[in-house]
Amino acid sequence: MKLAATLAILVVAFPALAADLSGKWKASVEGPDGQTMEITFTFKVDGDKFTGTALGPMGEMPISDGKLDGDAISFTVGDEFKVLHKGKVSGDEMKLKVEMGERTFEMTAKRVKS
Repeated sequence: MKLAATLAILVVAFPALAADLSGKWKASVEGPDGQTMEITFTFKVDGDKFTGTALGPMGEMPISDGKLDGDAISFTVGDEFKVLHKGKVSGDEMKLKVEMGERTFEMTAKRVKS
């Protein structure tokens, strides 16, 4: 009985473990002109928040407002023109819905193995 009570307390006391996000992730996405663009995200995690950079056709841009809750992820790329990313992390793959002004599209990023 004590073991069951202890386990119940641990489950309630600790939030869901956050997905492992640190490091580089690469995504390819088709642009409006039909050309494929490659984007490399580099994430630096601090608890349930993170920052980093995104490197793509427009150069390197900062990642801000990064939040990680279990496997749910959201972050913004850019300074003046902000692009919102929301999705789920599952192992070495991240499925994202990207909102860029009036345009919305999906992309999949995969962890870069070193």
